[in-house]
Parts: sequence; C-alpha cells; structure tokens
Amino acid sequence: MLSLLIWIPILTAILVCLCPPQHVAGPRNLSLVAIGLTFGITMLLVFQFDPISILPQFAESHAWIDRLGLTYRLSLDGLSLPLVALNALLTWVAVYCTRLDVPRPRLYFCLLLIINAGVTGAFLAHNLLLFFIFYEVELIPLYLLIAIWGGSRRGYAATKFLIYTAISGILILGAFLALAWLTGVSSFNYDLLQHQHLPLTQQALIMGALLVGFGIKIPLVPFHTWLPDAHVEASTPISVLLAGVLLKLGTYGLLRFGLGLLPDAWALFAPWLATWAVISVIYGSCTAIAQKDMKKMVAYSSIGHMGFILLACAANTPLSLLGAVFQMVSHGLISGLLFVLVGVVYSKTGSRDLEVLRGLLNPERGLPLIGTLMIWGVMASAGMPGMIGFISEFIVFRGSFPIFPTQTLLCMVGTGLTSVYFLLLVNKVFFGRLQVPIPAQMPSSLFVLPTVEWRDRAPALLLAILIVVFGLQPHWVLRWSESSTTALISSPALVAEVDKPTAPILPRVPAI
Repeated sequence: MLSLLIWIPILTAILVCLCPPQHVAGPRNLSLVAIGLTFGITMLLVFQFDPISILPQFAESHAWIDRLGLTYRLSLDGLSLPLVALNALLTWVAVYCTRLDVPRPRLYFCLLLIINAGVTGAFLAHNLLLFFIFYEVELIPLYLLIAIWGGSRRGYAATKFLIYTAISGILILGAFLALAWLTGVSSFNYDLLQHQHLPLTQQALIMGALLVGFGIKIPLVPFHTWLPDAHVEASTPISVLLAGVLLKLGTYGLLRFGLGLLPDAWALFAPWLATWAVISVIYGSCTAIAQKDMKKMVAYSSIGHMGFILLACAANTPLSLLGAVFQMVSHGLISGLLFVLVGVVYSKTGSRDLEVLRGLLNPERGLPLIGTLMIWGVMASAGMPGMIGFISEFIVFRGSFPIFPTQTLLCMVGTGLTSVYFLLLVNKVFFGRLQVPIPAQMPSSLFVLPTVEWRDRAPALLLAILIVVFGLQPHWVLRWSESSTTALISSPALVAEVDKPTAPILPRVPAI
C-alpha cells in the first residue's frame, strides 16, 4: 500500500501527458482523482496503524542495486504518518486551487503529481540513498513550476531556489556517503545504520553537513534568502505546497537522520541549535513586520515558525519532539490557509501591497468572508487558544523549557511578534474605508470587488475547519506520533533532567 502512494501519482502524471491538448479540464480532473485516491489510501493506513508500536509498519523491501547499498525499502511510523497525510491533503488543495485556464495544463499538473510522489517517497523511504533520490525528485519540477508559471522575476527566483537546493542535496549526499563509509556498512538501510556507532568527532563532521543541508531546506537563517523570493514569484498553489509540505522535508530529515543516527553529536550541538532557533525566530518575525507585500510577510512568518521546530528538536525531550511533529502539521495547515487567502485577494484586487489595499472586510463591496477567514488564520498563527497553533506552540515550549529555558523564553517573544505583524496586515488590508487599485474610468464609490465563488472559498473553509478541529482535539493527531517520537530520545541524561520533580512532563496529551 505504501508503493501505491508513490506510483499512483506517477502513473497519473503519465496519463496526464497523454491527454488531448484540447481537453483543458482533463488533466486537472485526473489529478484530483489521483490525489484523492492517495489521500483515501492514507486514511486507510491511519485506521490500520498501531500507535503503540515503535517499530516501522507496512514495511516493503525489494532488492535494487545491491552493489551501491540501494534498496527499495519503505515503511511508515508515527513520525512520517502525519506528514504523508498532510502532503496528500495540501496537494489536493493545490490542484483544486489551480485556475481552469492555466497555460500548458498537461505539463503543469504532471509536475504537481511528480512533486507529490517525490515528497511522499522521501517521508516513507527507509534507505538513505532512496531518501536522497526522492528528496531530489522534487527539485526540477518545482524549479519549472516557478520558472514557467511564476511572476515577473520568476527566472531569478527559480534559479536561486535551484542553486540553494542543489547545494543542500550535495551536502546531504556527502553526509550519507560518509556515514556508510566510516561505519564500514555495505548497505544504506536506515535500521542497519541506526545500530552503528561512530566516534564523536566523526559524528560531528557528518552532523555539520546535515545541519547545513537540511537547514537550507527548512530554511534557517542565514540560508533563508531563497524562500521569500520563491514565494513571491510562485503561483498560489505552488506557495501552498512549498510552505505547507516541502519545508517539512528539512525538519523531518533532521529528526530522522540527525537525531536518529547521530545521537552523540546531536547532544553536543543541541545548545547551539537552540540558539540558532532563537535567531531564526526573532529575525523572521522582525523582518516580517517590515514587509509591504502580503505574500512576503507570510513567507517570513514561515521562517520564524520553523524555528520553533528546531528548538523542540534541540531540546530532545518526549514532549518537545511530539510538539515538533505537531508544529509541522500546524504550520502546514495554517500557512496553506494564509497563502490560499492571499491568492484570492490578489486575484480579486490585483494587488498584495499593504500600502494600497484597505477595507476589504466591507460587507457590501469587499471580501467579507475572505477577510473573516484571514483573521481566523492569523489568530491561529499567533497562537490563539482553541486553534491548532496554540496547542503546537504550547507543547513545543512546555517540552523545551526544562532544557533550554532562556532560548524558549526568547522564542516565545516570536509568538508575540507574530501578533504584531499579522495585526498590521489585518488592520491595513481589511479594516477602514474600502480602497483598492481600480480602473481610472470608474469612481471608487461605485467600485465593487468581484464575487468570490464557492469554488474559491471551499479550500480555505476546509483548512480553517481543520485548524479548529485539531485545536480542540489535538489527540487525534498526537496519538499517532507519541510512541515514535519517544523512541527517538537518544540521551538518558536529558530524559532524567525532564523527569525531575521540578519539571514534570505528562507522558500523554489527553483529548479534550
């Protein structure tokens, strides 16, 4: 069943390429069916998944290139299960949000399907070389999606993304090769390498390469500069995938291969990682305050919120790692909602400029429902109780504070700054007297924004509902990951520190 999650999108991509050019809706409908089918299979796996077991489940293993140690080896655990489901959901949203008159639809939807297959394969891969192959599969499709269907500076943004991501892949591959060479193992299977032990110096060198490689993908400061450019120039569906899913490859890689394979080096680097997280959170939040473009503001907010995940990973406690996984899901849903809404505003007004737009919450001539959902989304991002963002950040901070109290408090400042820049966005764009770029021949008093069809509202409503549902019932997500994240704990000293009476950690997050 795991192979179906990868090969259904790939085979559908081939069918999409064979569609007659005159059938414009054919590629989109095929893509919706294929991604819907993969999401249905994922839900079947969820109901069959044993959340108590720490062992990989639904494992598949087939010999491939034995001389290279490359095996087609897939498995699912509590770390990858939520991310596979998130990938299927947001890919379906991205396909659904694509306008019907998109140029060159066959190539466009083919590339989207390949990205979905590559990301799913990376989350399921239980062989390091297989992970690297899937990790690189999404590189060229995403480059083309930005370079062909992007904005006016799409060439620059796509090339910058390509260079940064290529460097990331080189460093990760070098780390994987060094890991196998230094351990003397002839296979790149994860479970085999997990039981090997290297001296601390060698672990530190490999960890350095992994931190920079995955740090580019997350991205962390100062490797972040490709992300705002890519978001601004990419179309709305691509921004949804980029922020909601693709960035999670970096955090997943750090958890799976950094913490999972190099525990001693991780403990050595942990204080520096926590400080790095503070820098990313504060820098991303402060830079977001200075932005005038709605899309760029949301992009910089992603940099800040991904820093929360790094803080949780650095703390390496049962609760903080659980919070890291939940923060990945939370950020995916919230950023997906915000980018969908920014795309609707841009399509109806022709602008994303905070100095131009005003009063879009106007009930008669504006975009009242879109404005309401935008307020909903920014409240979730700022950690308003009752929404998924509050639960994820609370778990991250609660699990990290016993280990890194100073860094945790500084990261909590980033949550306050989130309220600042999103309050500026909402106040400027949605309140006040209606003001948008209007045709010169039409008086502003007579101008009415185009109606937002229910087709455009549906993805945002779906994501908004999930944000509240998982905010009220976080256990519906957390229960699948608790055993797997606890099994990642590598340092008994850290666990003992958390188990002190002064810093009790609840072993399970109860349902509300």
